[in-house]
Amino acid sequence: MEAKTQNRAIKKVAVLGSGVMGSGIALHLANIGLEVLLLDIVPFDLKEEEKANPKLRNRIVNDAFSFALKSKPAQAYSAASAARVTLGNFDDDMPKIKDCDWIIEVVIERLDIKQQVFEKVDKLRKPGTLVTSNTSGIPIHLMAEGRSEDFQKHFSGTHFFNPPRYLRLLEIIPTAKTDQSVVDFLMHYGDVFLGKETVLCKDTPAFIANRVGVYAMAKVFQLTQELGLTIEEVDALTGPAIGRPKTGTFKLSDLVGNDTGTKVMMGIKENCPNDEQAGAFEVPAYVQFLLDNKFFGNKSKKGYYYKDEKRNSFSLRLDTLQYEPTGKPKFASLDASKKVEGLNDKINAFIKGDDKGAQLVKRSLAGLFAYVSNRVPEISDVLYAVDDALRAGFAWEIGPFQYWDIVGVQKGIELAEADGLTISAWVKEFVAAGNTSFYKVENGLKKYYDQASKSYKTIPGAESFIILDNLRGNKPVWKNSGGTLHDIGDGVLNLEFTSKMNSLGGDVLQAINKSIEIAEGGYKGLVIGNDAPNFSVGANLMMIAMLAMDQEYDELDIAVRQFQQTTMRCRYSAVPVVSAPHGMTLGGGCEVTMHSDVVVASAETYIGLVEVGVGLIPAGGGTKELALRTSDSFKNGDPMLQSLQDNFLNIAMAKVATSAAEAFDAGLMRKNKDRVVINAKRVIAEAKQEVLRLSEEGYSQPAHRNDIQVLGRTGLGTLTVGVESFIAGGYISQHDAKIAKKVAYVMCGGDLSAPTTVNEQYLLDLEREAFLSLCGEKKTLERIQAMLTTGKPLRN
Repeated sequence: MEAKTQNRAIKKVAVLGSGVMGSGIALHLANIGLEVLLLDIVPFDLKEEEKANPKLRNRIVNDAFSFALKSKPAQAYSAASAARVTLGNFDDDMPKIKDCDWIIEVVIERLDIKQQVFEKVDKLRKPGTLVTSNTSGIPIHLMAEGRSEDFQKHFSGTHFFNPPRYLRLLEIIPTAKTDQSVVDFLMHYGDVFLGKETVLCKDTPAFIANRVGVYAMAKVFQLTQELGLTIEEVDALTGPAIGRPKTGTFKLSDLVGNDTGTKVMMGIKENCPNDEQAGAFEVPAYVQFLLDNKFFGNKSKKGYYYKDEKRNSFSLRLDTLQYEPTGKPKFASLDASKKVEGLNDKINAFIKGDDKGAQLVKRSLAGLFAYVSNRVPEISDVLYAVDDALRAGFAWEIGPFQYWDIVGVQKGIELAEADGLTISAWVKEFVAAGNTSFYKVENGLKKYYDQASKSYKTIPGAESFIILDNLRGNKPVWKNSGGTLHDIGDGVLNLEFTSKMNSLGGDVLQAINKSIEIAEGGYKGLVIGNDAPNFSVGANLMMIAMLAMDQEYDELDIAVRQFQQTTMRCRYSAVPVVSAPHGMTLGGGCEVTMHSDVVVASAETYIGLVEVGVGLIPAGGGTKELALRTSDSFKNGDPMLQSLQDNFLNIAMAKVATSAAEAFDAGLMRKNKDRVVINAKRVIAEAKQEVLRLSEEGYSQPAHRNDIQVLGRTGLGTLTVGVESFIAGGYISQHDAKIAKKVAYVMCGGDLSAPTTVNEQYLLDLEREAFLSLCGEKKTLERIQAMLTTGKPLRN
């Protein structure tokens, strides 16, 4: 993939250093289609007779890359993307960097070693080649000292976060000598081509995300001991309860490595002597205890938490430094936050509370408010960059200034000052001028307060995104409990699912049908997309369970027919329907996308027909659609059993594509129609453009398909033999086999004596009948019940 922007083409990249970050960055660059050269040192311990052996000379890079390929979650989109990475070593292969358009250094965090690497790079690179460092904290300008003028003009920091494929932050840190066109290029390229939240940082210690994020952790460490809380209590209070990852604070430290986190803390303390909250970075005695005993966390299998051989969980008591069984946190404020839905209400449940849990949340936020007020303009000239960095780098739902807006700016000042903390003068002036929030939305565009000009400005690049939250002030075109229909401009509508986890029940199906009806009444088309963590987790399983257990088969039949009619309505509407999936797109969610005119998917879309996992088969048109796509794959009408087997296994094994790239291979996305967007924030905007393209090309309603070739007994025989062999090998249960045979029956068109051509409704009837028959099976009901109560599939 040749990525071209601002008169600069990136075709090939060299990554110097193959550790966890180096290999991860190399794989992510390969994911977007680039050629990558990954280099590392020749082992120091080679014997004389081994020094001529290329494999042994590449041992370090080979081992590191092999480890990256096996790591979970997967770093590569697919095996094909991983194959774009070529391995080598500094001694033999460094001259090859002359053919690269971008060189990224990811070696050990030592300035002297990095300078040695850049001295070699400067001699070998071609003029104009980008050179960047992935350092997490070494001053960028020091690394460029002594280098050529052309090197310095094209040099910058590019700080990825681990794992590079999944964490969205890319900090861009230029020096005073970096050419502005290089900065602009990296900001744009990181966003559009690498799918990152690119954040422009000043060359200050730890840049933005680590400076603020590590402070937030250090402050919680301090308050935990001060308030006499347990670590499991703190993790419950600082996780999803306040819009942060489920690791909370101490589990996150174990995950990152307690030694690594402490090193960053100490680095900030040493390099920021004028930091007004430097005391927060003091290493507590309990942290030193972990370091002294090499209890580094997950990598040493013991840290703040550990599990014994029976998988019993223990946690460190900070007062005694002894491990005790992990307890269950209980606070009135935490209970109150669980009873409300939105993050605003959850945060305010703690602000109104007065127990120790509420005190921790209030005082940690107060510290955060004071801290970030004094970091602007030190680490960034604009406050939104701080929020972007914490959301994308630490996976917070909202950033510090957004938290402050929820609490109320004046209230936040009062909380901070009550704790003896200093709020920056610009915030006081901001409030004195009558302002009450750091952000506001005008005409669908989000604006931020710019402290330099003392005015609100539109966030740069905001016009490239469609953020549904920014449209909340507009009256929706239509809404019910399952969906909200937004006008996203230029004659295009967007249906946003609003049910719990975007599960598909009767209200969502009504929303889809009504949205298409409205779109057909004078709009150019419809996008189905949302900004939630997941597109849709599938059909409302609770509703299916209740009807099945009460043996309300007529009601179930009506519900399944309605689902099928809805997906077919997506396929056969008078206007284009484009779906914009991202995150989990499972079961019924997958079926909706499969029936859209075009799918514009985020690269990080985990899509699959997973109904077999709960003892059912896809019956919203999913089994029919894979049968249809199997037929379309037959060359010149010549049946291909391999294609049938592959698509059958995708359903029968409830396979989930771990990226949009894999979804093409699984037949869930079409290579000639559907496309992938690397940056998830751009998906709805790109889907809108697809609607406009289809409309401008003169969209006409497709004709119903009556040319689907099914193989009858020919295919059934082959698939049945495969199922029986799986039973014989002990790979599946008898009930698995029963479900798999139902899938085979539908995909082959039933017990037909010869290959036959059928229409879509014929296959829809078969999949519905199979679904209903399985709803009457005791073992299927047990599987549904297990999924609802444990969240895990039951193999019975």
